[in-house]
Amino acid sequence: MEKLKERWGIESNWQIIIIFIVFGITGSSSVYVAKPLLAWLNLDRGHFSEGFWFGGFIYYFLRIILVFPIYQVLLVSFGWLFGQFKFFWEFEKKMLSRIGLKFLFKS
Repeated sequence: MEKLKERWGIESNWQIIIIFIVFGITGSSSVYVAKPLLAWLNLDRGHFSEGFWFGGFIYYFLRIILVFPIYQVLLVSFGWLFGQFKFFWEFEKKMLSRIGLKFLFKS
């Protein structure tokens, strides 16, 4: 636990518990919120064939592409609700810069 606290720059075990709770809630919520959005865009599983490439692969690829921004917004939002905005904002900036979206956070 001490290595994790040092790496994340947090002081207490309580913060680690809150951070894990936020990650759990955010993952579940982003998939739940994306489901009606996918249905509204006619991208639910029924609109794709049963084959791997033109069915499953494309469907799940589009789903991940749509869930990703929802997850990012919810992560910071739930972090703010649980009083850990600073941690999740820094985490968000680091994660997005690692995937090549650093230009979003010019400071």
